[in-house]
Amino acid sequence: MSRAPLDHGVLQAAAGWFARLHAAQNDAAIQAQWHAWLNEDARHRLAWSYVENINQRFGGLGGQAEQARQVFDSVRRDRHSRRAVLGSLCVAGVAGVLGWGGWQRGWVDSPRAWFATYRTGLGEVRPVTLADGSQLWLNGGTALDVQFDEGSRQLRLYRGEILIESGKDPRPLSVVTRAGRVQPLGTRFSVRDQGLQTTLSVFAGAVQATCSGSGRQTTLQAGQMMVFDAQQVGAPSTAQRLREDWSRGVLVAEDMPLAQMIDILRDYRLGHLGIDPAIGSLRAVGTFPLLDTDRALAMLERALPIRVVRTLPWWVSIEAV
Repeated sequence: MSRAPLDHGVLQAAAGWFARLHAAQNDAAIQAQWHAWLNEDARHRLAWSYVENINQRFGGLGGQAEQARQVFDSVRRDRHSRRAVLGSLCVAGVAGVLGWGGWQRGWVDSPRAWFATYRTGLGEVRPVTLADGSQLWLNGGTALDVQFDEGSRQLRLYRGEILIESGKDPRPLSVVTRAGRVQPLGTRFSVRDQGLQTTLSVFAGAVQATCSGSGRQTTLQAGQMMVFDAQQVGAPSTAQRLREDWSRGVLVAEDMPLAQMIDILRDYRLGHLGIDPAIGSLRAVGTFPLLDTDRALAMLERALPIRVVRTLPWWVSIEAV
């Protein structure tokens, strides 16, 4: 059973307490206040566990506690300078944060993924030309094995997303995921592994999808997309442009809800990226850089009535102005 998402306000409060505690590690009064807050509500304890988990994965402050204390002392003296001060803290911690890399997110659930032929980290888009002439693009956080022999060409996708322009080769080509197998007929298409489900998007030609468990099959034509799992296939719908544009490192928003855009950007940056649900329905328009999410957020901040709040180097939230 899926768990309801944690309340945005409670998460922000937990992150704020984390910042205060690390800025004043020996302050008994602040620690007492934090304990009182933590014990007020089970949601507070759940949110705190989430913040601690994110810190364990991406925390980059390390031995910079003294600098952190200086930063937050400045905040107390001049609350109007909070955004600039937190920006300095982000710079101080960025090297440690980036050092984790995309493979420390904890989502790799197959040991084979660690030793796959091709792997990309978080926020990395990599083009590859295969031996058969096929052009391949790997999205961030992707793990892929390539197995060619005399009679077949097989790509085994363990995690992530690939975009393919298949080469002219008489051997049948297939992409295998946990959900099943897709087989193109001279085409351009993308395959996105989402655990038990796979999203297939076709941009040219046709592709057949087969469920690994039930054997059910369906064929998509250019301009169609579909989600399927090991047992059943979903109804075809119109292929989304974003499932192809990422190969160019861009996100083209055409009246896109802000909540949806932030959800996409999460896949290209380390740490927590949250958004106040009250502004999730704002609409974004434009072309944004996927591989520079800070610049993308700055562009959104200039275009919409929002502000980007950096509570910690690895904790960023989008709030209403």
